[in-house]
Amino acid sequence: MGNLNKKKNNSFIVLLVVFIIVLIMGVVVYKLMNGKESTTEIVKEKTISNLVGKTVSEVEKYMKENNIILNIDYVYSDDVEKDEVIEQSVNEGTKLEDIKELNITVSKGKIDKEKLKSDNINELGNVPVMMYHGIREKTSSSTGTIGGNVDKDGYNRTPDAFRKDLEFYYENGYEMIRLDDYINGIIKASYGKSPIVLTFDDGNEDNIKVTGLDSDGNIIIDPNSAVGILEEFKKKHPDTTVTATFFVNGGIFNQSEYNDKILKWMVDNGYDIGNHTKTHLDIKKSSGEKVQMEIAYVYDELEKVIPEKYVNIIALPFGSPYVKTHDNFKYVLNTSYNGKEYVTEAALRVGWEPEVSPFNKDFDKTFLKRCRAYDNNGKEFDIDMVFNKLLVGKKYVSDGDENTVVIKESDVSKVNNNNNLKLITY
Repeated sequence: MGNLNKKKNNSFIVLLVVFIIVLIMGVVVYKLMNGKESTTEIVKEKTISNLVGKTVSEVEKYMKENNIILNIDYVYSDDVEKDEVIEQSVNEGTKLEDIKELNITVSKGKIDKEKLKSDNINELGNVPVMMYHGIREKTSSSTGTIGGNVDKDGYNRTPDAFRKDLEFYYENGYEMIRLDDYINGIIKASYGKSPIVLTFDDGNEDNIKVTGLDSDGNIIIDPNSAVGILEEFKKKHPDTTVTATFFVNGGIFNQSEYNDKILKWMVDNGYDIGNHTKTHLDIKKSSGEKVQMEIAYVYDELEKVIPEKYVNIIALPFGSPYVKTHDNFKYVLNTSYNGKEYVTEAALRVGWEPEVSPFNKDFDKTFLKRCRAYDNNGKEFDIDMVFNKLLVGKKYVSDGDENTVVIKESDVSKVNNNNNLKLITY
């Protein structure tokens, strides 16, 4: 009898253990199932959401957290609140890991014409295209000339003077834009800012002097050369664009062992390269064949190293010829040499004063004026004189939107809107 009871007890214990094991397994399975569902939810969260209606700051944070490059296009909208997303370039549900870059359109709200007027927005104003040559490594006090000029005519500046020029432009509300954008009516200056274009002629060594290569084979740039100073300014003012166009002769930057690396580095870092003829030719005094050979030579050299990455723009040596009616001018824009055809989009003069807006009906990109960047006590179109003339009402002041042109109602007759941009008047 005792053995029987003992067997019953043992059976009960076995059943109890089995029950407990089954119960534990059930709990484990339940948790695993729930865990699987949670994992599915996480995967769902790893896809991009519908961003329409979100604020731009929310999207910026979201993209930063997911290491996605964000490009923002602002447009006026009567229906969507300011700073809200109107459109996104990637469909909702796309895996975040598959997205490297995202474009969004954000509302600027309704057009506030009173604000545009009070902020003096004027996209028919004039634009200074500044002409530099060399940046000579001297102190301004040692040159024996006026201000930061190295030579009496002011074609070359000291490093200190060039640094001060850049700060002067910045402090007076100017933002650098690409020359190529300017001639094509693409103005990317911020709201309330004024565009400025920087150009350098002659391809001087001190435009971008290379002092050697680092351990990875990258060029080391002299900090007192033009590009060295521009890169220094770029780091100091990350809130603004830094760019310039350099017009080279046959020697490129006169550093044969580094020229190829220089050209590639420049176009990869926001600078443009244009044509200044092979030998700094006086076009007015040359034969048509010579003019075409010199222009073709530089284009061919650039094509070998930076194919399709240079600009089809010529800075006329000496500003010659001085009129478009000269017989040789036609060869500047349309060049034929060795069976090849070369088309030049724009030509720059030596000039003296700011040029008109690209939206002005008088704009002629084939014969653009430039301002000599030099000091002359406020006379003869030196830097002070140029910018004193560009006071409120005369300078181009951007609305921050490259797709719109904002002007005074009274200026409508002056507009040549070849790009068919949205015209806003007040």
